Amino acid sequence: MAKLLNPPVPVLGFAAFSGTGKTTLIKALLPRLKARGLRVGVLKHAHHAFEIDQPGKDSYVLRKAGANPVMVSSAHRRALIQERPEPAEPVLAQELAWFDGTGLDLILVEGFKHERYPKIELHRPALGKPLLFPGDDSIIALATDGEPAVTPTIPRLDINDPERIAQFIVEDFLGRRTP
Repeated sequence: MAKLLNPPVPVLGFAAFSGTGKTTLIKALLPRLKARGLRVGVLKHAHHAFEIDQPGKDSYVLRKAGANPVMVSSAHRRALIQERPEPAEPVLAQELAWFDGTGLDLILVEGFKHERYPKIELHRPALGKPLLFPGDDSIIALATDGEPAVTPTIPRLDINDPERIAQFIVEDFLGRRTP
């Protein structure tokens, strides 16, 4: 299995078609992983242009005036806003290079389903979308809420059981004992 070059911390993705519940599952996993003592960061792939600053805010005004990048920093958080010179699909390894993994135990990634890195596929047969795992050997488990069209040769999890998925991440993916 191909690996990212020198990932700062373990990286695990969630791959699925839109509407499957990636964000919902990650939201449910975060407190469960934190309760197990893990410090977790998240990198989310967006398929559209998005704005994190709003018209009228200083960061927005400065960016629209030509500053690139713009960083907003306070005692509580920081945000870096950088325009790409040419629109292009982001590459996971390049995005992770910008990700400060200091002090993290795990980075969860939402999306980047066509890249080769360890991922859990989320699948809901009722949505009528094809399975990804038969054509992607970097998928390490299948989380589903029904009978998949193809019998998985990888661990199968219940997409509606975030506690069990958290246990899988800690014990099977990270190789740690659950406290």
